[in-house]
Amino acid sequence: MKLSNAICAAAGMAAVLLPTWAWAQAPSDAEKYGYGPHMMWGGGWYGMIFGPLFMILVLAVIIAAVVFLVRWLGGPWHGSAWHQAPPGRTSLDILKERFARGEIDKQEFEERRRVLGD
Repeated sequence: MKLSNAICAAAGMAAVLLPTWAWAQAPSDAEKYGYGPHMMWGGGWYGMIFGPLFMILVLAVIIAAVVFLVRWLGGPWHGSAWHQAPPGRTSLDILKERFARGEIDKQEFEERRRVLGD
């Protein structure tokens, strides 16, 4: 019983592997067309520089698209995070506003006004 199972298994393996073995013995396209075993017709290894260049190009395009999308979704950009005085406001106007908001006391207000020369 065990011997017949082994024979059946061997016959099955042979039936499965025989077409693969026969296909492996067929002449390849390189032999048919005569361009040899080289990877790129005539050993064109210098063409491999394009792979990394295209990869860097694709990554740069993806990063630029993400930056553009984030800026577009973020709204307008006004230069810096510091609040800038609108045109026409003087330093004394800003000092008066700070005094009115209570950021500085009267003594500091008078001292800074004297320094500003107003």
